[in-house]
Amino acid sequence: MEILLPVILGLLVVMVAGCWFALFQVVRQQGRILLRLDEIDARTAMAVANAVTNTAVDAVPTAMEAPVQERPPLGIAVGATVPEFRLRDVTGRMVALESYRGRRVLLVHWSTQCGFCDMMAPELAALQPALQEQGVELLLVSYGDAEANIRMASEYRFDAPVLLQKPGETIAAFNSLGTPVAYLLDEEGRVAESIAIGAEQVPALARRAAGARVALPGERPLSESRIPRDGLPAGTPAPDFTLPDLQGRTVSLQSYRGRRVLLVFSDPNCGPCDELAPHLARVHREHLDNNLAVVMIGRGDLAENQRKATELGLEFPVVMQEKWKLSKEYGIFATPVGYLIDENGVIQSDVAKGAGAILSLVDEH
Repeated sequence: MEILLPVILGLLVVMVAGCWFALFQVVRQQGRILLRLDEIDARTAMAVANAVTNTAVDAVPTAMEAPVQERPPLGIAVGATVPEFRLRDVTGRMVALESYRGRRVLLVHWSTQCGFCDMMAPELAALQPALQEQGVELLLVSYGDAEANIRMASEYRFDAPVLLQKPGETIAAFNSLGTPVAYLLDEEGRVAESIAIGAEQVPALARRAAGARVALPGERPLSESRIPRDGLPAGTPAPDFTLPDLQGRTVSLQSYRGRRVLLVFSDPNCGPCDELAPHLARVHREHLDNNLAVVMIGRGDLAENQRKATELGLEFPVVMQEKWKLSKEYGIFATPVGYLIDENGVIQSDVAKGAGAILSLVDEH
């Protein structure tokens, strides 16, 4: 018993020391945790304070800050006089805007290469008699050569003067503006209403000037009825076509059933189209032995398309649409744009706009 007593006391001492050491570590760790929490709380409070301070500072601009510049309005302001100009019409006769003083004028910025102009042309032509009854002269300021403008006016039965701007030049009224754009001018050559921009606003301005019924909210004008403008969505059956290629052979979309088709809308005068073409040639070569075909839809002059195809080394079919007719069916007028069509003739992805997006159609599928 005397021998065991020291051993027991030693064990008790060791146990007590161990308990104290463990308790010390717990307290120490708890202290660290509390300190860490305090640090986090302090940082959070500082961040909140800084945010409040920054918000207050931002809310009150200092004298050193430059005032926010508002974007200037597009076009010529209502009540201002349109700068005078003199242009030749399609017959070569010089016409001055000032010769229309005393009459109201619907002045439209136009182009034979503009898909939206082509789309709204029937409605403007139909409104022209009513415009004349209201004493409003329709005057088109266009691009392109005389022959192309005469063909377009004849096709849509326009009976209005078409004045031609020189290549690379634009009259002041339409500077930095695209097509279609229009002003309604009063008898003194002053802007009577805010500028109309695009295929919705220009026909609406023409209808108001003609005294025609104003379209109800959500109602689309005749030129846009049943015609999408941002491309057909995925899942839509691809509109079929049968068109001549650059050699005069007939190509149809139906003939590609059982194969996927990368369908690309292009234009020989489109810079991004030229940049895309070599990549399409590569895609064509790489997919010769599988079920993907490349077909390009061109427009414009046949000889110019033939020259471009030879220059760019295009070996896949390039077919020619008449003006923008097939583009209308596919619901988009820009170039380059593309669709990936599956083996059953159904559009597989939403329309791709631009070279990168078109090539991604192939990479992603």
